[in-house]
Amino acid sequence: MAFPKKAKYVVIGAGIHGLSTAWHLAEKLKKKNGNAANNDIVVIDKGGIASGASGIACGVVRNNYFQPAMRELMMHSVKIWESDPKNFSYHPVGYMQISPESMHKDVSNIYEQQKAIGYESEFIEGKENSMKYMKNIFHDWQAKGITSVLHEKRGGYANNTASIYGLANKAESFGVRILTGTKVTGFKRGSNSKAVTGVVTSKGTIECEQVIVGVGPWIKGLWDKLELPKKISIKDEKGKIHKDYPMWIYWFLTEGVLGVDPNFQKTDDGKMPPVIHVDSDAHLFSDVDGSLITDKMWGIYYKPDFNFKGVQGGATPYKINKPAGDV
Repeated sequence: MAFPKKAKYVVIGAGIHGLSTAWHLAEKLKKKNGNAANNDIVVIDKGGIASGASGIACGVVRNNYFQPAMRELMMHSVKIWESDPKNFSYHPVGYMQISPESMHKDVSNIYEQQKAIGYESEFIEGKENSMKYMKNIFHDWQAKGITSVLHEKRGGYANNTASIYGLANKAESFGVRILTGTKVTGFKRGSNSKAVTGVVTSKGTIECEQVIVGVGPWIKGLWDKLELPKKISIKDEKGKIHKDYPMWIYWFLTEGVLGVDPNFQKTDDGKMPPVIHVDSDAHLFSDVDGSLITDKMWGIYYKPDFNFKGVQGGATPYKINKPAGDV
């Protein structure tokens, strides 16, 4: 098929943001127009489907977010994952937030708001009750200083790359065309206007009416091509304006896979466990030589992952103290 010279909608990015947007847009247009062939949506990516962050992400699906608006959004998203678990390679095993006393109030508030929106979860309070609850799932559970457990019965995780290909299947079923190996090199503007009228790529220019940018951590490059501001003003919760704040700040998250049998993390009754997220202020010691790793707050999450043939997890991200242009 020839490279398109024109499309009504051009979506940049074939990861979770771009493909999800293309799918839902195409679905709405089909309901409106009655014919998927008239959707006229093109997705472009400099690499391939799931070739960026979406293809290596942990894939955790949860409702445990501090902002109420995020919880309502995540409840909506969980319903989408549940709508076609096979296509999305989704495992509805649940999610557990296991916390020390310093987080008790915040996690309790999350639980109350989950109840308010009808999201099924269970909240266990107190050191002894928390330990008992966890030992009923894992007989050898031994995390110290835990005083609450928020057990979300919905949620879980999806195999990252497979789930993004599932999104591509959904989008293509509604007439979306996906072009890989197509790098954005610039944008075409209207005469006497800043409005974008075309996307310039390594394979040619696509004239368009609307552009949707869904490139995740690669956004800065396109932001610069659009000549948008490098610094902005932000109003904090007290109404104070902070001027000349950097538009982009990067954080570094370490994730990986332990090369152990994923069955190692099954529950005592032989089932797949929930995704486990532990935050703790107890001192963390090495199980190799007993040395102190940290005496500050720390956290990890982990889950068995048969897709990667191990136990996959990660730790708390940290801020990169460099200007975004130097990262």
